[in-house]
Amino acid sequence: MDMTTCLKSLLLAIQQYRDSRKAQHAVQLQKQVEELSGLKCETLLSSGQVLPSECVSGLVELAGNPNTSPALTSSIISLLAQLACDDPSREMLHSSYNLTSTLAAVIHCHSTTPGEPLVLQCLQVLQKLTYNTRIFQSANYIHELLTFLMTNIQSHNEDILMPCLGLMANLCRDSHPVQSHIKSLENVKPFYRTLINFLAHNSLTVVVFTLSILASLTLNEKVGEKLFDAKNIHQTFQLVFNIIVNGDGTLTQKYSVDLLVDLLKNPKIADYLTRYQHFSACVSQLLGLLHSKDPDSAAKVLELLLAMCSVSGLRSLLCDVVFRPAGLKLRAAGRRQGPGLDGGRKAECGLALVQWLSSPVEGAESCSLQTVQLLNELLEESLGAESVSECTLSFVEMLLPGLLGLLKGFDPAAGDAHLRKHCHRITHVTSLLLNILQKTLPVLCLYFCVSVLFEALTLLPLCTEDATRSLLSHQVSAQLCLSQVETLLSSCHGSSPLTCPPPGSDNDLSQLCAEALLKTLELMSKLRQQVKDMETSFYRMLQDHRIVTPLSLALTSHHRDRVQTGLALLFEATPLPDFPSLVLGESMAANNAYRQREAELSVKRVAVQDVPPPRTNASMLDSSSASRSVSSLVEKIQTGLELQQPHVSEIIDVYEQKLAAFASKESRLQDLLEAKALALSQADRLITQYRVQRAQAEAEARKLACLLKDAERRREDLQGELSNQVLEVERSKADMEELLQHNTRLQMDSEEHQALKGAYNALLNRFNETERLMKELQTAHICLTKQTETLKKNHEALQLQQEKMASVLEEREGENRSLHSDLQKKNSDITGLRAELRAEEEKVKKKDKERTDLEETVDVLRKELNKMEQARKDASIKASSLELQKSQLETKLKLKEDELNKHSAMIAMIHSLSSGKTKGDVNLSL
Repeated sequence: MDMTTCLKSLLLAIQQYRDSRKAQHAVQLQKQVEELSGLKCETLLSSGQVLPSECVSGLVELAGNPNTSPALTSSIISLLAQLACDDPSREMLHSSYNLTSTLAAVIHCHSTTPGEPLVLQCLQVLQKLTYNTRIFQSANYIHELLTFLMTNIQSHNEDILMPCLGLMANLCRDSHPVQSHIKSLENVKPFYRTLINFLAHNSLTVVVFTLSILASLTLNEKVGEKLFDAKNIHQTFQLVFNIIVNGDGTLTQKYSVDLLVDLLKNPKIADYLTRYQHFSACVSQLLGLLHSKDPDSAAKVLELLLAMCSVSGLRSLLCDVVFRPAGLKLRAAGRRQGPGLDGGRKAECGLALVQWLSSPVEGAESCSLQTVQLLNELLEESLGAESVSECTLSFVEMLLPGLLGLLKGFDPAAGDAHLRKHCHRITHVTSLLLNILQKTLPVLCLYFCVSVLFEALTLLPLCTEDATRSLLSHQVSAQLCLSQVETLLSSCHGSSPLTCPPPGSDNDLSQLCAEALLKTLELMSKLRQQVKDMETSFYRMLQDHRIVTPLSLALTSHHRDRVQTGLALLFEATPLPDFPSLVLGESMAANNAYRQREAELSVKRVAVQDVPPPRTNASMLDSSSASRSVSSLVEKIQTGLELQQPHVSEIIDVYEQKLAAFASKESRLQDLLEAKALALSQADRLITQYRVQRAQAEAEARKLACLLKDAERRREDLQGELSNQVLEVERSKADMEELLQHNTRLQMDSEEHQALKGAYNALLNRFNETERLMKELQTAHICLTKQTETLKKNHEALQLQQEKMASVLEEREGENRSLHSDLQKKNSDITGLRAELRAEEEKVKKKDKERTDLEETVDVLRKELNKMEQARKDASIKASSLELQKSQLETKLKLKEDELNKHSAMIAMIHSLSSGKTKGDVNLSL
């Protein structure tokens, strides 16, 4: 069974179970859920189709209904957990489908029996769903969920202790409302004591979860100051580093990294880590983990290293570890760790970072970007010092080929997702290259000069500028930068045009393309004097009309770096003759107008942010009550009612759910009609066909009558317009004659003006040329005077040399005659080759003309394809409107049939009462 058929069957089973909660319907639904679980449905949510969205919405609603059987609820939750396989899917289930509140409601319904497998399953799915996700305090059943977690953590129930601690750590992390709610509870102090007792637990996972909860709740309080003071913090550091390096499972490593990242946000704890004596050895062990091929583990290690780079005191220590020579690294590790250390592995820390730049491992794209960001931070610190070590310079030279390799390998036909990744990669790589150029250009020149001198064993002086050009020309080429700019421009204008982007979104594809494009142009600007043909390519790109939109986005951006980059490029492009400055001004004005409209709309939406959400489970509400609540909310917004206690996220959740439901309503009705048609009997089909044919006939008759009336009315209007147009044509002819006479006079005046202007320009050019020649002759006169004196001195010396050269010339004359004969032969050969060259040039011109004709044909075909696509969209819109009219006419037909039956009954009654009338009269009245 394919995916589409399975989803349709599942949707039909969900509808049947909603209408009638019978045992056979529950069994059928559970069977369909299990069949879908057996298929590869990991990419179901990311497909963006309506049918999977309807199925997931129905499953979430049934899972949150307390009347659903536990076995069916467990099967549904297992399927939903299977769908939450990556970060975008988890975010979609949390925000769009409100799965977090639904699972919290299920736990609340079974809170009296926490040992049930369903509760444990919900806790595990919630822990997976809420990782690195901010949870708002006012979400449905969040307070009850927090109370349940605190109660079961204090009860020392080992069966659900670990998922309860993990879920509590997720809810408390970076969520100040949840932290404030927990601190306001009465039993918070016993809860703290229970958590402190868990620090002595034999499971490292429980210890890490407990430390994460305590760090979120008590880090800035007295309890946290005592817990993470100078005496205990070094033990905490050692524990966390041991867990990360040695590992107690991937889950424990992830939470250990998150714990250390949270602790580094506290300045006091960050200062303690700078004075930690085993820090260098621990960092060496962390870098050793990068040799593994697991992208998830490498991503967490790189995330921790990036967090360490945010602390100024740790950044220099990290540079010492990464860029330190292998011998020093081994000796330092031997002194601190003793024997048994894997020295060879630690000696390749920098090489491991370079390998992750272009790793072929699946899912290593985020690791590559994190590596570039880490190297950017480290090199900025190391190269910004007063003296740069030779090891750092050699590392930079080794790093350049890997960085430039990241700029290649882009396929424009791969889609928007691949384009988004490529833009991220280009932005980070070019930022790193610009950082290297700004920090190390003089130092790299000196380093290259010294290395060349030692290798060649010569003492010849080498110019710094020549050394820079030699070093960079082997790594960066103008063709590479030019191809990147062309690819970005073509991709942006082809798939996701930059012509009308919303300038307020940082994550928009147009913004990413514009930022990558400007970074590449900035790199070309820095290297235009050092790389061959770079200056020509740079100025050619600045005069391309497609550069206007990314440049206007940068100049109107609220990021300081983008504005400065845009201003620098604008300064370079303004003097160019073909730079579209007027178009740039219009684009900037359009961006500013868009921002102004967004600001006005945001002011109008202030009332929406003040509306509190209903305190019920959204999945248990029916559609009518939800629509009434939304309607009342719209009325309050329109009347400008000022409410209190803003809950922005809840309003956004409500509107996102309703918008998604309304957008998918048409497709859902179509699927339900198809499923219903399979269950109808033969008699129902015949009745439906008769009614449809009758409705179609009546609709066609009405449509033809309307068309006839419209045609008559249009004919009358056109006849009146025709008479008006005739009068206007006569008036236009008279005006045209007057304008032609006036234009003739103006042309005569213009010809006289042009003649005078040409004479003036000729005289002015002659004057300027004469003045320039006079200055040149004066300068030449001075130079000739000096040369005359010099020639007099050299004349005597040349006379002596002339006597010597006379004898030499006699010998050379014989050789010259033989060379002259050879030269005549070569000239004849050159004449033949020139004729062949002219023939080849004529062939090339013919090929260029054929290529130009083909390009014009392709442009014409593209325009026709766009027209056909627009016609297809119009036809689909008309079809949907006709379907709606059909359903309305069926309803009207039923009403007319009921009225006809009533009239028949009344006529029969009148006939029975009025016996004085004849049968013919009755028939006449009918």
